[in-house]
Amino acid sequence: MTLQLGEKHFSSAQPESAVRRIVTFKVGDRTFGIDVGMVREIKGWQATTPLPHAAPHVRGVLNLRGVILAVYDLRTSIGLGLTDATATHVIVVVDIEDKVAGLLVDSVSDIVDVPVSAVRPAPDLERDEHGLIEGLVLLDTDIVALLDLAAVIRDGGVESPARTARPN
Repeated sequence: MTLQLGEKHFSSAQPESAVRRIVTFKVGDRTFGIDVGMVREIKGWQATTPLPHAAPHVRGVLNLRGVILAVYDLRTSIGLGLTDATATHVIVVVDIEDKVAGLLVDSVSDIVDVPVSAVRPAPDLERDEHGLIEGLVLLDTDIVALLDLAAVIRDGGVESPARTARPN
């Protein structure tokens, strides 16, 4: 059986022992996760250079050892407005679709192994054509939303340009 979630496919043909290693991080009181294989590094907040006419969730660009990467504000992507970035915030640098990008988040929590069988589909209300969540996992009492990084970077979520300002 295959369950289609947006562009992702989950198959019951995977062995019971298959696990996904994910990095968990916080935005507000919400916990998110991405596969550890997508994470290149985690660095402290560094001011970005805004780009004219960029999407609201694009915080700007950053020079990472000679590589210019776009930094995406995950708080904006999930509809919570712009992050008032401070020294306590972090940028999770990811490799996605042959691109290097940064995700601005509040903090990184942990690296955990999750059985593939424990990943549940997101409710339909989160899975519109711009859905950012590929699945949900229960860790202890916390629900971790696994991000579809391609959707975060491509569409960025629900915040409209009229509701955002661009402090940096």
